[in-house]
Amino acid sequence: QVQLVESGGGLVQAGGSLRLSCAASGRTFRSYAMGWFRQAPGKEREFVASIDWSGFSTYYTNSVEGRFTISRDNAKNTVYLQMNSLRPADTAVYYCAGSIRTSLSGSVSAGQSLYEYWGQGTQVTVSS
Repeated sequence: QVQLVESGGGLVQAGGSLRLSCAASGRTFRSYAMGWFRQAPGKEREFVASIDWSGFSTYYTNSVEGRFTISRDNAKNTVYLQMNSLRPADTAVYYCAGSIRTSLSGSVSAGQSLYEYWGQGTQVTVSS
């Protein structure tokens, strides 16, 4: 069993930056692929970014490519989402998720049903 706890959300002006963290419990964290998803008010939850167990393979949705960076530190059981050049459209609750499919990567990694573990979410609000 893995428990995920997100932190780092908050209120930021457009053009600003935030770094989200997702701390995982359990010694098997390093074997999980990880993803970040978000849900804006009145909208479905959507994929943001993913990273495989090694950290070498990452994948992003088009709207954040070049602005967001996903990374992980397996020694600290933590995955990060560095968000730069934030826009009001990035306002959402951000969730991290873990998948037992170790090498999950590429477009397939956007599938929410492939993730078994979810955090409670952290609010990101970008003002214009």
